[in-house]
Amino acid sequence: MKTGEIAGVLIGAHDSARLIEPIADSDPSFDVDAAYAVLFEITRRRTAAGWKPVGRKIGFTNRTLWEPYRVDRPMWAHLYDRTVHRASGGEASVAVGGFAQPRIEPEVVFGLRAPIPVDGHVRDVLDAVEWLAAGFEIVQCNFPDWRFRAPDCTAASGLHGALVVGTPATLDDDDRDRLTTVLADFELMLERNGEVVAHGHGRDVLDSPALALQHLARIVAAQPDAQPLAAGETITTGTLTDAQPIETGQRWTADYGELGVERFELEIR
Repeated sequence: MKTGEIAGVLIGAHDSARLIEPIADSDPSFDVDAAYAVLFEITRRRTAAGWKPVGRKIGFTNRTLWEPYRVDRPMWAHLYDRTVHRASGGEASVAVGGFAQPRIEPEVVFGLRAPIPVDGHVRDVLDAVEWLAAGFEIVQCNFPDWRFRAPDCTAASGLHGALVVGTPATLDDDDRDRLTTVLADFELMLERNGEVVAHGHGRDVLDSPALALQHLARIVAAQPDAQPLAAGETITTGTLTDAQPIETGQRWTADYGELGVERFELEIR
């Protein structure tokens, strides 16, 4: 299939929560470069249909997940005004009935105040960050049994379904100094209905969520068809644990420990 045909199939599958076979299964030549061409076409069509890009997601920054999911690199996709939701008072709810095989991922979310430098240290990256927040990304997969390769999930908008952002903590220079090391060292605890189901550390995300942000800036800078990261964007940096299957009626809680963001609870409906 051509780029436009693949984009149409993926949009249709996403919007109907329908399962389809991975693109790379029927076309071994379908690689990551071809996948990004499909992603940019999906972005063009979504934007033409009234979807407004408001930021980016980075997927598979957690290297511990590469082998189980048969991927070998991170990828990115746009967040849209209709896929990003804001919590109130550390609590939120999200409906998942329209997603295929939904799962939940606890992540670190940044709000940008300036473009991200592609070179430099963690502190240089944090200079471009306005705020920090807890986040739950709801990922969904139109490929049966969550079986795919890197080009498939890249083309499929990074498996993005929705992002729920906790209360933002605005940063000052003292916060940025502290976060230079804390972002790598903090431990996250993930609970389902009050029971701990997973732990993660900031360093699992490309050694630090701030470095994941810089990695995104480098990828985007090398893509002629991608818009550079800009002030005002919301960026979610990838899951701190394996993605967990979800069902309606569950309550998920993430505690980010010494990171300094409030405990975040999400009801699945």
